[in-house]
Amino acid sequence: MGSEGPSAVTVHVTGFKKFHGVAENPTEKIVRNLKAYMEKRGLPKGLILGSCTVLEAAGQSALDPLYELLDSTIIDQEYGSPNQEQVVLLHFGANSASPRFALENQAVNEATFQCPDELGWKPQRVPIVSSDGSISHARQTTLPMKEINKSLQQMGYDVTPSDDAGRFVCNYVYYHSLRFAEKHDIKSLFVHFPLFSVIDEEVQMHFVASLLEVIACLNL
Repeated sequence: MGSEGPSAVTVHVTGFKKFHGVAENPTEKIVRNLKAYMEKRGLPKGLILGSCTVLEAAGQSALDPLYELLDSTIIDQEYGSPNQEQVVLLHFGANSASPRFALENQAVNEATFQCPDELGWKPQRVPIVSSDGSISHARQTTLPMKEINKSLQQMGYDVTPSDDAGRFVCNYVYYHSLRFAEKHDIKSLFVHFPLFSVIDEEVQMHFVASLLEVIACLNL
């Protein structure tokens, strides 16, 4: 930690629409409601809530809109003044098999979909980015995961770090986001959420607000 305190940070948030086996994705509702929720609650000091976007639960066929979104997050950074706010790409996805929140440390360069995505693609053991090499290649977030996880646990949330974001659309989007973040010297994080039937919507909204508070306090 430096002596000058945390820098201002702009956070761009994404969630997903429905996908196979999850007709109502909790992250779609969370992301659609987040701006109004945070306006009512009050944003943490030094944090700007940028775009809140719900993505199609798809891989290859959804790359153009994904990169339009990613590119839009750095326009102000590139053409604005030096030393302005930091940028964090914050991606939310659902894990219907999990009872808790999971902070994903990494994404792997492998697309192996057990079922077709929402646009009908079902890759098997193919690299997400062929120029990155083998399907075992991984990219890690540069955010301080232990610190974030500890802070959220101390706030009372059932949250855990994870090294496996799966091989489906969540991992696919996260891999592209981490690669983009490295290229543009920004940050990226993927968080898996349980269903509302496991942890109710109000608690999940509180969790997101707390996560934003933790991010705002980091000296990025």
